[in-house]
Amino acid sequence: MKVIAILAVSLISLGTFAQTTKDKAKKEVKTEVKSPVAFKTLKIERAEIPYDSKEPFIFEFKNNGKTPLIITNVQTSCGCTAAEKPTEPIAKGKSSKIVVNYDTKRVGQFTKTITVTTNASTEPIILTITGKVLPQETPADAPKTN
Repeated sequence: MKVIAILAVSLISLGTFAQTTKDKAKKEVKTEVKSPVAFKTLKIERAEIPYDSKEPFIFEFKNNGKTPLIITNVQTSCGCTAAEKPTEPIAKGKSSKIVVNYDTKRVGQFTKTITVTTNASTEPIILTITGKVLPQETPADAPKTN
């Protein structure tokens, strides 16, 4: 009789534990939250950039929020990089862009970041540009030195 009672208590305890674990698993399932600012890409890579190229890096984004989006600040990681942000609020459902220019008179590999802050989030958005600026080409008709 004692064995049956112990077995019954054990099964009830095990069932309660299993139910509690199942409930916790349900509570811990997170739903994916759609970001109010959706960038097409957070990183732009260019393998070879001609010396003194004027081609900008363009980061396109869309306002998925319920209110107008204001880009409050755009900060580049160094003086060799400049960024232009939208000056007007971006209406709900509309798109815009951040244009980034890098000083391509600096030869070699680079990685630079652009920190974007908005009225839609307390967390900044980090954009990245990478590439390699090629050395300046010597014109074919330039005098040759020995």
